Amino acid sequence: MKVIVVGASGTIGGAVARDLAERGHEVVRASRGGPVRVDLESTPSIDALFDTVPDADAVVCCAASAPLAPLVDASDAEFTRGLPGKLLGQVALARRALRRLPDGGSVTLTSGAFTEPTPGSAFGALVNAGLDAFVRTAAAEAPRGLRLNAVSPGWVRESLVAMGLDGGAGTPAAEVARAYTLLVEGTGRGEVARPGAEP
Repeated sequence: MKVIVVGASGTIGGAVARDLAERGHEVVRASRGGPVRVDLESTPSIDALFDTVPDADAVVCCAASAPLAPLVDASDAEFTRGLPGKLLGQVALARRALRRLPDGGSVTLTSGAFTEPTPGSAFGALVNAGLDAFVRTAAAEAPRGLRLNAVSPGWVRESLVAMGLDGGAGTPAAEVARAYTLLVEGTGRGEVARPGAEP
């Protein structure tokens, strides 16, 4: 299977690309820099991605984030910084993938989860919930046996360590990556996987 991994230069995206490659899939690493480029805030860039890689069987998006911003003190622009890329960009990516992938293809997006309220995370929580709702609802409209799913990771261990925090509170990137692989290889539609979540 040929899989485009958007955001493959990041912690989660890199782990997903490695896991898929180890499982024998052909991985196309896409990011804002590098040989295969895409910017989720630019729909022409997303269109160009599928022109560059017209024969992909699946798309995984690990690229987008919604930065923390104070609820009251941030400007409207600062507060909604995650809207163009993480929410609308992933929706645009999914819609184009559903037009361009072959029958039975797979699209996996990234939302996210906060185990408890975190200062500055109100808009990020809104975006994550919106993505989860989009995936569950839009999957029912996906034509030709195409599948749309999402992974909703919490804190990733390696990211916490990189920020100088206790990595023990996070889920290892390899475990998060396996959740993406299982969705790509599986049969589920409209699923939201939550790696590291309490059973």
